[in-house]
Amino acid sequence: MPLVLAQILIARGIATAGEAFAFLNPEPAHLHDPFLMHGMSAAVERLERAIATRGPVLLYGDYDVDGTVAVVLLKTAIEMLGGVAQFHVPHRLRDGYGMQSSVLEAAYAEGVRLVVTVDTGMRAFAEAETARRLGLDLIITDHHLPDANDALPVALAILNPNQPGCAYPEKSLCGAAIALKLAQALLERRDPARFREKTLPSFLKMAAIATIADAVPLHGENRTIAALGLRELRRPVGAGLRALFAAAALDPAAKQVTGFDVAFRLAPRINAAGRMDVASDVIELFSTRDSHRAAELAAKLERLNRERREVESAALATIEARLETDAEIAAGRLLVIDGDGWHRGVIGILASRVVERTAKPAIVVSVEDGVAHGSGRSVDGFPLLAAIETCADLFTRFGGHAFAVGFALPAAALPELKRRLRIYAEAHLAAREPERLLRIHAELPLHRITPVLAGWLRKLEPLGHGNPEPIFLARSARLLAPPRILKAQHLSLELAQDIAPPPNGSSARLPVSAAPSSAMRGVGWGLAERAMQLHLAQGSLIDLVYRIRENDHPDFGGLEIEIMGIQPAEA
Repeated sequence: MPLVLAQILIARGIATAGEAFAFLNPEPAHLHDPFLMHGMSAAVERLERAIATRGPVLLYGDYDVDGTVAVVLLKTAIEMLGGVAQFHVPHRLRDGYGMQSSVLEAAYAEGVRLVVTVDTGMRAFAEAETARRLGLDLIITDHHLPDANDALPVALAILNPNQPGCAYPEKSLCGAAIALKLAQALLERRDPARFREKTLPSFLKMAAIATIADAVPLHGENRTIAALGLRELRRPVGAGLRALFAAAALDPAAKQVTGFDVAFRLAPRINAAGRMDVASDVIELFSTRDSHRAAELAAKLERLNRERREVESAALATIEARLETDAEIAAGRLLVIDGDGWHRGVIGILASRVVERTAKPAIVVSVEDGVAHGSGRSVDGFPLLAAIETCADLFTRFGGHAFAVGFALPAAALPELKRRLRIYAEAHLAAREPERLLRIHAELPLHRITPVLAGWLRKLEPLGHGNPEPIFLARSARLLAPPRILKAQHLSLELAQDIAPPPNGSSARLPVSAAPSSAMRGVGWGLAERAMQLHLAQGSLIDLVYRIRENDHPDFGGLEIEIMGIQPAEA
C-alpha cells in the first residue's frame, strides 16, 4: 500500500500487516459470536419460547434512527421465525424518552407477557419494577451506560456490552447493532447457512445506517457492520429503502453510497419522523412491501425534514444572537442556553451546532409548561454524562454517554442546574482553552496525489467518529494563477508543488514561469477573507491543509483538493 496510508493506519492503532488487511477488507467472519454477550442465552431461550407459543412480544423502542432501526431488525427476525411482534415507540413531545409504566400496564392487559427494549432501558428502574410486579418478563437491550454506581434494573436478561461482567469484545455498539446481535443469535440457531447467505446481508444494511447515524466509533465490529452494510446498500431491495433513496436524491446504481451519504442524507430524513411527528412512520416505511405506501411515507419524511431545518434555523439564529450579546453565557466553559418553547425535536441538533461554533461542551434547554427539557453534546476529553450525574437529584429523568446526554427537570430547578454545572466545568475544564484545531494526519505533497492513491484511500470508508477522513499537509505549494473568489466567500486556487521545497531563507515567491512538477485545483469554502489577509497572488508560496476530493462533474471532474487552512510558506 502507499506509505501515507500505512502512516494513517499506524496512527489509528493498526500495527501489523494482518490488522491492516482486516481493517481494509472487512468480511462477515469478523463479526463476533453473539453468545459472547452476557445475558444472550437467557434472552434467546425466552424469545424462542414466545415464538413457539406465538405469544405476543412487545418491542419497546426509541424515536431516533438507532431505536427505530433496532425495532425493525428484531420485529423482522421474530416474524421470520413465526412469532408475533408488536412495537411501541414513544412520542418525543407527549411521552419523552424511555419506558413508561403506563405502556407496560396496557400491554399486560392486552395479553403481552414478554417485553424487549431496544436502545433504551438501562436506567428504567421504576419501569422494570412495574414489569416485575405485573409478571412481565423484561429483556433490556441497550448501549447506554449504567448509572454511576453500576446498578442495573431488574430484568430477565440485559444485553449491553457496557454492563459490569460482560466480556463482549466490542463495547461501543449502537442500540441497533445490539438488536442485530440478538437477531443473529436467534436466526443462526434455526438455520445458520440461510442466515449468513440470505438474511445477514439485508440486516447489515439497516444496522449500518444506525451505526453511522449514531456516531459510534467506526472501528472493530462497528466498522465491519458499517462497511459490509454500505456494500449491501448498493442494492436497496426493500420498497422502503428504495423510496428513501429516491427522496434523498441518491442513486446507488450510479454512485457508491458512503458514510457521508448515510449521515447527512438518509439519517436526517429518518430522524425527522421522531423529531417532528411520530417515529412509527419509519418502522412502517421499512416494513411495508407496498411501493406506493413507501413513496407516501418517504415523501412525508422529506416534508418533516424540511420543517425540521426551518425550526432549527430560527432557534439557532436566536442562540447565536445570545452568544454575541450575553457575555456571561459566552464566557462559560460549559454553555447552558435555555429558551421558552424551542422545539424539543431539534435541541440536540442545536447543541451540536453550538459545539461546532464555540468548541465548548453545550447544553440546550427548552422550557415548556414548567418543565425544562435538555439535550447536550460534548468535546473530546470532557465526559458530559459524568457532569450531569453530579446533578442527578435535580432530574426527573436523564441519561446518555460521554458525548451526548438528555434530561428533564422542573423549570424552577434550572438556575441550580446551571450553578452546579458552572462549578463542575470550572473544576474540570479550567486548564484547557477551547480548541479549534485542524488535526493533520499525514504530510502529502500535491504531486503524490494520484488516482491510485485515491483508490487506496477509499478503502478507509466508512469514515466518521473514530475513523476520521484523512487531512493532509502540503508545504510550499505555488499559485499558478491569481486566486479566484467565488460568491464573495469562497476561494478557488490553481496550485503546483515542486518535488523538493525551496531551501531555507528563500523568497516566499517564485518566478511565474517556473515549470510546475504537478498541478492541482483546490477550493476553500469560506477562505476568501483569509486569502485577502495573506495578499495571495500568482507565484505565492503557501503551506496548506487539505482533503482529497473526487469531482464527478462531466466537464471539469477529476481529482482536486478541499483546502481547509492556509498559511505563508515561510511560517
